[in-house]
Amino acid sequence: MDNYNKILNYTKKNNGYITVDEVKKLKINKTFLYNLVNKNKLEKVGTGVYKLPEYPIDNFYILSKCSKRMCYSYATALYLHNMSDRIPIIYDITVPYNYNGSLSKNSNISLRYVKEDIFELGMTNMKTINELNVKCYDLERTICDIIKDKNRMDIEIYSKALKEYVKRKDKDIFKLAKYAKKLGIEKEVIEIMEVLL
Repeated sequence: MDNYNKILNYTKKNNGYITVDEVKKLKINKTFLYNLVNKNKLEKVGTGVYKLPEYPIDNFYILSKCSKRMCYSYATALYLHNMSDRIPIIYDITVPYNYNGSLSKNSNISLRYVKEDIFELGMTNMKTINELNVKCYDLERTICDIIKDKNRMDIEIYSKALKEYVKRKDKDIFKLAKYAKKLGIEKEVIEIMEVLL
């Protein structure tokens, strides 16, 4: 199989997407990737991100490839967890305090900065609607975050998320309490859960 077909086959298996880093991992010179773009077999959709023309645009995935040090959070995480039906126009992304990459220049992103020791707390992989993996905070971390920053949240999204969370069979109150303690909001979380449960 030649390098062009190797790239195209990999892209099909990865739900229509490929990155420059993935081409390097295949031990193929990126010139082959650029040639496929020139032949209209692939299209560039972001920095170092390419897709097959027949596949839909996946902004969650494209943005996630802008930085290895990012995680979807707040209302965007609620959407990925099917806890909100509002498709994000502005994407909520959490990064460590020392982050200064390209995401900070994007007007469609609301960046939240956190200390390094809590950045990875509750981080997990989620699938987008196109079955592509992105980093996102789990349900319990997301609930803690929206409680901690409720003054910056849309009240309707906030209220609905809390009501939805307590109804879910997969909720983990023990984990929620552990995260709340680590984030310094144990009292607020306990008070809210006592009312809702």
